[in-house]
Amino acid sequence: MESHGYCVFIQSLSNGPVPLVRDGAGKPVLFATEREAELEIADAMMTRLQEFIDGARDFEDAVTLEEYVVAVDVFPDGVIVDEDGNEFE
Repeated sequence: MESHGYCVFIQSLSNGPVPLVRDGAGKPVLFATEREAELEIADAMMTRLQEFIDGARDFEDAVTLEEYVVAVDVFPDGVIVDEDGNEFE
C-alpha cells in the first residue's frame, strides 16, 4: 500500500527535479503535510540569512529561493513518485 506526503525538491542542472532534503541513510524525507515541508524550506532560508548576516554568504545567494514542495506517493519498496509520474529513490 502506498502512502502520500510531501518532499522538498530542487531543480538540478544535470538531473532535473530531485528531492533535496534527505535523511541519514540518503533517502528523501517524506513530510506528512505541505506545511511541514514549507517549514523545512523556511528553516533553510533562515539559516542562509543568518550566514549572510555573519558575512559567510552573499546577499543574492541568501535570498534566492530554489526549493519547492511536491506532493508525492511513496510505495512499500521506497520508490517515490511525483504527480507527473517521475520516480525517485
